[in-house]
Amino acid sequence: MGHGHQHGHDHTHAHHHHGDGAESLPPALDLSVPDEELTPGQLSRRSMLRRTGLLGAGLAAGSVLAGAGQAAAHGSSPQGHQGHGGSRPGGYLWLAGDHHIHTQFSSDAKYRVIDHVRHANANGLDWMVITDHGSEQHAKIGVEKVNPQIVAARGEISDTLVFQGLEWNIPAAEHGTVFVHPGRNEVAVLKEFENSFDGSVKGATAPTPANEALAVAGLDFLADAVRRKKVQDALFLANHPARKGLDSPHEIRAWRDAQPTIAVGMEGAPGHQAAGLPAPQGPGSGRGFYDSSPSAQSWPGYPLESYRTWGGFDWMTATVGGLWDSLLAEGRPWWITANSDAHNVYADTAVRGGGDFATQGHYDDPVYGGGLSLTDGDFWPGQYSRTHVGAAGFSYRAVMDALREGRVWVDHGGLISGLDARLRSGGYEQTLGGMLRVRRGDKVDLVVDIDLANGPNWAQFVPELARVDVIRGAVTGRASDRDTFAAPDTRVVKSFEVGRSAGSVRLTYSLGRVDKPLYVRLRGTDGNRGAVGINGAAVDPAGPAIDVLGDADPWKDLWFYSNPIWVLPA
Repeated sequence: MGHGHQHGHDHTHAHHHHGDGAESLPPALDLSVPDEELTPGQLSRRSMLRRTGLLGAGLAAGSVLAGAGQAAAHGSSPQGHQGHGGSRPGGYLWLAGDHHIHTQFSSDAKYRVIDHVRHANANGLDWMVITDHGSEQHAKIGVEKVNPQIVAARGEISDTLVFQGLEWNIPAAEHGTVFVHPGRNEVAVLKEFENSFDGSVKGATAPTPANEALAVAGLDFLADAVRRKKVQDALFLANHPARKGLDSPHEIRAWRDAQPTIAVGMEGAPGHQAAGLPAPQGPGSGRGFYDSSPSAQSWPGYPLESYRTWGGFDWMTATVGGLWDSLLAEGRPWWITANSDAHNVYADTAVRGGGDFATQGHYDDPVYGGGLSLTDGDFWPGQYSRTHVGAAGFSYRAVMDALREGRVWVDHGGLISGLDARLRSGGYEQTLGGMLRVRRGDKVDLVVDIDLANGPNWAQFVPELARVDVIRGAVTGRASDRDTFAAPDTRVVKSFEVGRSAGSVRLTYSLGRVDKPLYVRLRGTDGNRGAVGINGAAVDPAGPAIDVLGDADPWKDLWFYSNPIWVLPA
């Protein structure tokens, strides 16, 4: 797939394909290609990425991570690759994406693959995962039938990476994204996985020990497929984990422990963010369609407030000192993401095209419906939610590695354009997902550079970041109770008032001399809604407020969250 222009300079670009070489860059991202050499379409995309901060900000963030000290402190740091512009060894490309998207091959959705890919690309996404629902029908004929559309989209939109996956009905639990590296066996592995381990296909939805074991066996199957080189890579992320109370703490721990390189995290924020828009202009439901109450299959230990989002984020993530922190406090790398869960897009004019899903395994192509769909609760990929990964290059492998290693921050509504967070000690530093190893008693500092929003979001306003919170927790080791969902040593330790609306800000915070393992993570807000956290003002004096059913405009309550950085003194 060439990028359709003649170079006037004497070198060969290797950036115009989806190979796994870290040097591969789409021309719009490759700043060694001058603007005047781009096609009109490529120049348009570069201009959009600049306008939304997704080009320059990622470049700046990646450049500061280079250095032998960092590489020595973190064995998984990339080596010898080139970042944007091909001149920053050790840097990262911050690529925006979405791992949860449905097409006409899901019984409750309607769009073609290319519809989603075009919107994702137009909204600045670099990667995405097609995740149609696992079901008996999909398992029979859906997996292979959607693949030609995915392959065609990879060719048509060459600067957005399109993974194939599925939304797994996790036995005994909720849904999850499973996806694999593209390759000749991607369909075969996904099909065998769905037929053998999907909770709906196998009739294994009840919360029984046998079904919980089947979920772990599914993860083992994926790991085995990678080990035997049937596919190059595979990942699993739990979707909307607190929506129905089905994902118990011990199940999450079991997934992570069974296959820590496959089961790497959960949605920190669910999709369906438009669902909270008040009626009659919106669906008038729960933000994220979090409008459930406990059922017979719910884990009984969860409180009622866990069935709602908080500032658009899942309760497991939004609660300081809650379930996510309880995993981090054990020293378990468990990462968060945000995505669209796009099925039916709010205020779109398309309707389902007909056809018999039961016999075809999909619906016909969507058609114009003649009106705006104000009762639908989804945004297009990249329209509202983004998961930014620090990748070693523009490739499928690099995106999967970045997710696995936790170099991830997420945002809603384009609240910020770029984030670079580092823990420093002496000549060493680490970024998101990293582990900074220091001598006991060494001084450690947190340095955060944020590029504020530099252009209007989809709702046509420029978001303003009001405050950034530093959340710190002690690493206390494995909990004896695998259903623990509290981390009493975690709290907000510093809040920065940003005080400006454009440009960049640098925030610094000293962790002092560190003699025990700890982690820090970040969140930021536009300051429009807030409340004392569930665990009290001493833990979280101004956290996200619980979202009100039928009255939760997602554009009026924006947050970003980062994954943690660890400090391990020895």
